Amino acid sequence: MVGAQQRPDVLGVGLVGAGGEAGQVAEQHRDDPALLQPSADDENAFLESHSWPEYALWHLGLTDGATDETKARYAFVYGDLRRVHRSGLIACQYRAAEWRHKSVELAAHELLQHLDEVSG
Repeated sequence: MVGAQQRPDVLGVGLVGAGGEAGQVAEQHRDDPALLQPSADDENAFLESHSWPEYALWHLGLTDGATDETKARYAFVYGDLRRVHRSGLIACQYRAAEWRHKSVELAAHELLQHLDEVSG
């Protein structure tokens, strides 16, 4: 990733809100980070029956210079395309801080706080 920017519309905020309130939050999986994000096959299957804007909902950032409507365009995935993962938000916050993407880091933190509020 050359660089990332926070998505200006932060569509992910709506997804976390809906997921947290509708019970679509996954249990925390500290032992298996692979459970936090979808595989390439999972992404391809999702895109067969969903739009690019729906795919974008699962990401907090955009990759600078990547072509629109490609998987490379979207960065900082925080779920498995079915459920919001608290661990995924934590990973997004950590990675964004590590790479100094402050707006993404803050968005992930805000979403994590919201998720904790709505899921108890």
